[in-house]
Amino acid sequence: MTTPPPTEAPRAARPSILTVDDDPGVSRAVARDLRRKYGERYRIVRAESGEQALEALREIRLRGEEVAALLADHRMPGMSGVEFLEAAMDLFPLARRVLLTAYADTDAAIRAINVVDLDHYLLKPWDPPEEKLYPVLDDLLSAWSALDRRPARQVRVVGHRWSPRSYAVRDFLARNSVPFRWHNLDDADCEAARLLTAAGLDGAALPVVVTPDGEPLVDPTDAELAARVGLSTAPSAEFYDLIVIGGGPAGLGAAVYGGSEGLRTVLVERLATGGQAGTSSRIENYLGFPDGVSGEQLTERARRQALKFGVELLTTRDVVALEARGAARVVRFDDGSEIAAHTVILATGVSYRVLDGVGLSELSGRGVFYGASTTEGPNCAGQDVYLVGGANSAGQAAVYFSAHARRVVIVVRGDSLERSMSSYLIEQIARIPNIEVLTCTEVVAGTGTDHLEGLTLRHSKTGEETAVDASWLFAFIGAAPRTDWLDGVLHRDERGFVLAGPDLLVDGAAPAGWELDRPPYHLETSLPGVFVAGDVRSDSVKRVASAVGEGAMAVTLVHRYLARS
Repeated sequence: MTTPPPTEAPRAARPSILTVDDDPGVSRAVARDLRRKYGERYRIVRAESGEQALEALREIRLRGEEVAALLADHRMPGMSGVEFLEAAMDLFPLARRVLLTAYADTDAAIRAINVVDLDHYLLKPWDPPEEKLYPVLDDLLSAWSALDRRPARQVRVVGHRWSPRSYAVRDFLARNSVPFRWHNLDDADCEAARLLTAAGLDGAALPVVVTPDGEPLVDPTDAELAARVGLSTAPSAEFYDLIVIGGGPAGLGAAVYGGSEGLRTVLVERLATGGQAGTSSRIENYLGFPDGVSGEQLTERARRQALKFGVELLTTRDVVALEARGAARVVRFDDGSEIAAHTVILATGVSYRVLDGVGLSELSGRGVFYGASTTEGPNCAGQDVYLVGGANSAGQAAVYFSAHARRVVIVVRGDSLERSMSSYLIEQIARIPNIEVLTCTEVVAGTGTDHLEGLTLRHSKTGEETAVDASWLFAFIGAAPRTDWLDGVLHRDERGFVLAGPDLLVDGAAPAGWELDRPPYHLETSLPGVFVAGDVRSDSVKRVASAVGEGAMAVTLVHRYLARS
């Protein structure tokens, strides 16, 4: 009997390089130069419009093939190069992105760096390609080839739609940029039932989190969840140059500058990096992002930047005490463990105040939420969403939810938004037809069985009360510092915000207990070597840019302190 020859394994399809330009001559020229250099290793795909290019990408996606690079002309009718690249990111997020521009369009190309994470822009003409095209693409293709492009294994969460803990788990994962898939038992999700059966669970205790390794976690704590999904929770050392407490904009700014300037830095965060700003759907007044940036994007970039400079990022670590031991500043966690450093920067930010209306506390996490969670946007489709608060965070949330909800109602205690919200947001809100603003109004009660079903609104001037149907309420009121753990350690104002620098001086003299022969530095607290930055500082400006700036400034003062110690 003759043994048949072995079957040869099918050869993997070459990854594609796609180029799109509405000028047929330019399109052919780009494709020609690409084939000459890369034709043996890559499939060169040419398109003459953004829509045609997207259709080609969809076909490549359906075939299960890869795209290594995208080259798009900026000025195309119907769909610009930037718009095409932004749409293409949804299909091939790892493909390297290059914009072809004329000299007059370089400003647009620079803006595209923020909009679509542009890898490079090339000026036309690119002749000779050996000098102006090939070196750029060689670097980009090498970087693409080095990526781990295997599909990410996702965390899966099984729970009830209106379970506060299920919501908290989803919010924790989303804010820490951990990919996950949500399975709602209330919707008779077959996959949810299958996961519970495979784990040998009956669903009596929820939520259940299934890790990428297939390990089921029943109602895990944040710390247990963080440890299982790859977040760092344990410090690698006992002593550092700088401990940053709080991972909002001020803390991330301090961590980036501390790490970049050679300080051994650890950032400690109780929940997730980003703070309140991390939940913002769109920040449009932050320097360098003319088209806006989401809090999630800004946080993730800052986090990567900090890691690049060797900063340790610890999550789910709750700091409960701070003390001086000689020249060391010691931070104690809620589990009794400690770390120490030469210096500390407090950047703990503030928390939203809890609504005190009747029945609202019982509905927290079941229709009543504090801050905006972008994970909830799609769930609000076709429904009414109520937002309480008149500052920028409420305005940004209103714009975000207006793209999902039937109607968004902003409830403001004051008589206008002008007193507390930036004018650009007020103008945006005025142009969105499904956003309504109720002034001189407050929420005084909430009703519902397993979740929020109705609200009672009261007009502050007339006293008239109105009952409305509502399943969604997001609150953005007040700014409460979480500084009780600093009692007896640092000087604070009557509201609990930390005093620093000139605010500590009494008739020009240093505060009681200050033993150094100099006054406190500008952001230095009443304990030498401990600095404060961002919203938790007394009389700070509540803006992302100022918080980042204070974080950077605090590191400069840390260096000054260390030089004199």
